[in-house]
Amino acid sequence: MPSIRLRILVTCLVLVLAGVGAWRLLPDEDPRTPITVGTTDVVTSLDPAGAYDAGSWALYGNVFQSLLTFRPGSATPVPDAAESCAFTGLNLQSYRCELRDDLTFGNGRRVTAQDVKHSFDRLLRIRSDVGPQTLFSTLRSVTAEGRSVIFSLGSRDATFPHKIATGAGSIVDRSVYPADSLRRGGSVDGSGPYLLGEYRPGAGATLKPNRSYRGAVTKRGGPVVIRYFERSEQLAAAWKAGSVDVAHRQLPPSVIAGLESGDDPVRIDEADSSEIRNLVFNVREGEPFAEKSVRRAVAAVVDRAAIATTVHKTTVEPLYSLVPQGISGHSTSFFDAYPQPDRDLAAELLEDAGVQTPVRFTLAHREDGAAAAEAAELRRQLESTGLFEVRLTAVEWRAFQKGYAAGRYDAYTVGWLPDFPDADNFVQPLVGRDSSLRSGYRSTLVDRLIQSTRQYGDRSRASRDFRSIQDAVAEDVPLVPLWQKKDYVLSNEDVAGSQNLSDGTGIWRLWELGWL
Repeated sequence: MPSIRLRILVTCLVLVLAGVGAWRLLPDEDPRTPITVGTTDVVTSLDPAGAYDAGSWALYGNVFQSLLTFRPGSATPVPDAAESCAFTGLNLQSYRCELRDDLTFGNGRRVTAQDVKHSFDRLLRIRSDVGPQTLFSTLRSVTAEGRSVIFSLGSRDATFPHKIATGAGSIVDRSVYPADSLRRGGSVDGSGPYLLGEYRPGAGATLKPNRSYRGAVTKRGGPVVIRYFERSEQLAAAWKAGSVDVAHRQLPPSVIAGLESGDDPVRIDEADSSEIRNLVFNVREGEPFAEKSVRRAVAAVVDRAAIATTVHKTTVEPLYSLVPQGISGHSTSFFDAYPQPDRDLAAELLEDAGVQTPVRFTLAHREDGAAAAEAAELRRQLESTGLFEVRLTAVEWRAFQKGYAAGRYDAYTVGWLPDFPDADNFVQPLVGRDSSLRSGYRSTLVDRLIQSTRQYGDRSRASRDFRSIQDAVAEDVPLVPLWQKKDYVLSNEDVAGSQNLSDGTGIWRLWELGWL
């Protein structure tokens, strides 16, 4: 990297950090210039028991370790903090891991099996309203014996190894993370590839390589500065101004479309992704969408193609089922039930159910330009039928999460980035009992089928049950799938490794980045 480029970057970095508070540069022992990464995926909580969102988990994967992790492009978990893990017996209800004996937290304290047990126990005990405990619906107890950790499950669950490889399986230091409440403040004590330096909520974070890390990651990355933006337009402005070296999740669709057709000296890395977006209904009693016919009427008139082309500039593809393309068990249940926008069908559904029109409801979305444009297009489509009146409300991300968890919105649009590449991760967290969407939807049939899918170590054998689940969802319509998109990473011409930053699974491999 040319020396003049280095001087410019250091100067810009100092100016940027000065604008977000009392930051300091990384310690002298690592003189490399930090790479600045920009994203709109804001961190909700630094405590793994208190967040289940893409921004938080992207950071967790760098500063915490889980027993298992995923290698790029692989759907099979491999040991990270563990030396080995395996089911014991044939019933898939007991899972045992042997912990490495050379792990330390960032504060120098040794990682033990008791810390692993503590991490899972507190997650289930705290049960944060926006936490990831719904992933462990089958987990009954955790036992620590020496370096062994034994998980006892209430029912067969072939997907359990995948779940402990996610951010929900982050191992925390039991001496500083309370057993029954979230840890407050801006500190992190993990054993991941990076250590967290300065952190300002909603603004940014500095990461430095953890020289004591031992695990699956063999490449030692350089220092990184993360800048968080509330809106995609702000990230786009920072990218155009050159104040970020890498931009990932989410630039406005118009920017992506323009760069793909332009001649700018920028690298665009595109990867297949299972990221999806749904229109979710609050189905609680007394709400506008408590009646299934109202939900089905909305499904009958939504025009996904128009959303994909007019709002997202063809950077997304219409999605017609709960499980996206590329995931085993995918079907097209919503296309089968509602093959094209049909105002007459919607009117018939409402009339047969005795529902007075127009149906009035509030549609909430995250405070962001693309989300606002999408919500406006949905309102246009629905109101053009004369059957609905829609009031839009834009909400800051953290308040938005709290709002839909508390049932404050009639309907809301939410993106979903899978934790692991299995259809189970699009089913249990979205429509299963106590789902993370907090929509109030419950189905005995769906829950029974979910449990049935987990008995198969050969996941292809679960496809029939997954298709049945998707058919049930298209009938009940607790949500309407809207689109599926690819994963885009933009980097300037001096950055190497951006093609390995993300593989569309939600893991943020910051250690892959470096200067050419």
